[in-house]
Amino acid sequence: LLSQFDPDNTGYISTEKFRSLLQRHGSELDPHKLEVLLALADSNSEGRICYQDFVNLMSNKRSNSFRQAILQGNRRLCSKALLEETGLSLSQRLIRHVAYETLPREIDRKWYYDSYTCCPPPWFMITITIVAFFLYNGVVLDRFVLQVTHPLYLKNALLYHPQLRAQAWRYLTYIFMHAGIEHLGLNVVLQLLVGVPLEMVHGAARISFVYVAGVVAGSLAVSVADMTAPVVGSSGGVYALVSAHLANIVMNWSGMKCQFKLLRMAVALICMSFEFGRAVWLRFHPSAYPPCPHPSFMAHLGGVMVGITLGVIILRNYEQRLQDQTLWWIFLSIYIIFVLFAIFWNIFAYSLLDLKLPPPP
Repeated sequence: LLSQFDPDNTGYISTEKFRSLLQRHGSELDPHKLEVLLALADSNSEGRICYQDFVNLMSNKRSNSFRQAILQGNRRLCSKALLEETGLSLSQRLIRHVAYETLPREIDRKWYYDSYTCCPPPWFMITITIVAFFLYNGVVLDRFVLQVTHPLYLKNALLYHPQLRAQAWRYLTYIFMHAGIEHLGLNVVLQLLVGVPLEMVHGAARISFVYVAGVVAGSLAVSVADMTAPVVGSSGGVYALVSAHLANIVMNWSGMKCQFKLLRMAVALICMSFEFGRAVWLRFHPSAYPPCPHPSFMAHLGGVMVGITLGVIILRNYEQRLQDQTLWWIFLSIYIIFVLFAIFWNIFAYSLLDLKLPPPP
């Protein structure tokens, strides 16, 4: 349709012709997308519109240039905010609530509200919760949680143990065990309340990357900073998600219109502080299986560091290409350097330092 306004096939049309096109065919478009097109036209100082930007909008894809054109516009969207719309069904209100919980810009909220189809659903967080927390412990071990005083605690093939660090799967599978019902409960609550809405907005690929990166950073942090201790629990991944979300709220405080954001932050921080404090106390508490100590708390800190670096970059921008962002590459490079350093540390440092490690289970 736009080709008739671009006879020279330059890929651009003038904003005047673009507005006339919107006036003629605006009734056929979704009202929210029409608003975005008008904002795009008003924000363009060069007097022309790129055809690809129009294609991106209609196909629910946005380039960096398209997004910047909208964000730099000085025109306020004409209709009422998404929060003020009435007559919504229960599912529509839920999607709107998730949008306001996680996205700081109104234009992003409307975009997400219009394009979200719940297909696929937030399968990653739900699956990892069911499988990791209940299915394995409940079905295979006939216990929903292994206390640190349980005979199978150290003999389990999943937890990270310094003597068995050559078994690479343990750097990931330690999330399938928890050191007590309170440890399990707090992680489940935080993971579902924070992780599921984030996955609904940002997708399984991004959220799973943050989660897994936090899990790996957690076990590697233990192997570097607390070399004689085992580690269990999904706190590395959970803390990566929660800290990224909280940091995103703080960085975009004025734009976050969600109700009770102070209460939500307080509850999340209290839960995290309680669980972390418990982990620190347990680490230095006399072990039920001396000389092997209780699990380390360093995995929590590794997850937090991933959350406030990689996690913030991933959650800061809705549906933007990460490969076009400089900070993404900087933090990803730092993360990769840390992983490589920890791998070499695990290979050489343990023998060079002549540590007295606890006996293998």
